[in-house]
Amino acid sequence: MSENTFPIYKVDAIVLFFRTEVLTAQEAKHFTKADLLPSPKPEVVQRLYMRILQVLYRFRPECHNMVPLMENIQNPAYHEVTTSIMRIYLLMRQVVAMCFVKEFSLNDLLAPKAKKTMSILSGIMNFIYFRKMRMQISQEHVARFRVDMDRLQTCTRGIKEAEKKIEILTTIPPEMQAEDRELSAALSALQATSTQEYQEANVLNETVAEWKTKIAEQTQKVAHTKVEVSTLKEEIIRLRSGVLESPEDLKNLMEKMRDNLRVIKTSIKAADVRLVELQNTVQGLDQSGGEIQTMYGLLQDLQSALGVSKQLNEELQELLAQNEKLKKQLKNLSTEEVQMKRAEGMKMDKASKRYIRRQKDKESKHLHVQDVLGQCDQVQQKREEKAEQIEEITRDTMRLRAKMQSLRDVCGQTTAKAQELFDMIQASLRNLHKGIEKRFAEVNVEPENVAAIF
Repeated sequence: MSENTFPIYKVDAIVLFFRTEVLTAQEAKHFTKADLLPSPKPEVVQRLYMRILQVLYRFRPECHNMVPLMENIQNPAYHEVTTSIMRIYLLMRQVVAMCFVKEFSLNDLLAPKAKKTMSILSGIMNFIYFRKMRMQISQEHVARFRVDMDRLQTCTRGIKEAEKKIEILTTIPPEMQAEDRELSAALSALQATSTQEYQEANVLNETVAEWKTKIAEQTQKVAHTKVEVSTLKEEIIRLRSGVLESPEDLKNLMEKMRDNLRVIKTSIKAADVRLVELQNTVQGLDQSGGEIQTMYGLLQDLQSALGVSKQLNEELQELLAQNEKLKKQLKNLSTEEVQMKRAEGMKMDKASKRYIRRQKDKESKHLHVQDVLGQCDQVQQKREEKAEQIEEITRDTMRLRAKMQSLRDVCGQTTAKAQELFDMIQASLRNLHKGIEKRFAEVNVEPENVAAIF
């Protein structure tokens, strides 16, 4: 495995593989281990290579002996053996390159050696295994692609049918267009009024929120004033309990407290009035919101009723269309009956004339069919030729792809080997320099004086 990119199989495994996968009928029965060891037989190896080429390239063995007609060769029968060997040699070089076998020469065909033939056959065996695996994967991909294509076709058919149904459902008959316009105008007017009412309701909700915030502020202020009143009462009690030196200060304090009480009472009364007003406005807003909700429910009921009316109109139109179709079919059937009666009367009169015409038509048709069959045979031949050309082109493309892949793999292997050699040489040079430095350190000699010493 250090030199090859594939394992070298044993002789029994190689014989079993080529008997089952490559050779057929009598060739598989007569192919044994003695044909390869101790010295391979050239005719057996050549026949085996021919069958390998037939499996890989569909190149039949009798085609190897054909001399090209474009060349002016004297006595082409003398060149059949050499042409077959050279053809096998050239094609096997391509196969061996794909199988990553390094060398293949004419001696491997004319005087093969056991070790070399084992390596070549094991490489071909490995390549056939790989080819079989990739063909199975490609067949699975093709089957999945066909299933996906069938699904896509069914989906496209369903989409087209749905589009047709949508067109039928969306088209309004001319009789109902006036009613549809009136209903659409009424709906647009209702939507406009509903949007306006929604806007008004939103404005009212915003005002309610503002009033609620103001009420909360007023309640906070009232609570704050209540707290101040309680503190003032406590101060009054404390002042009454205490003994004042001057009665004038007491009078001034009492007047101030009375003024504060008056201001607080007036603010409380104003807050109460404001609260009553705000409560009245909130109740009015709640009533208006209920009215808006009832209007919205009525609009929804109207919209559902319009949808039901549309469905009923569509069903009525469908029934009318079916009735018209049935009437047309009845008319057609009646006209067909009259025509059939007339035709039967005419047929009885023109029976003899038609018989003569049929005889002539049969003869002309027979000639025409023969001409068409000849043309079909020519077309079939051309089609087979084109199919063979397409197969040859596909084979060439597969060969080129395999060559490209093999070259890429070889390049990758050579670069990896070169990198390994470079790393090994670099590591050995480092070890050598370290050893030299250690030696100089042991001897206590500077590197510059080494040349003078030697």
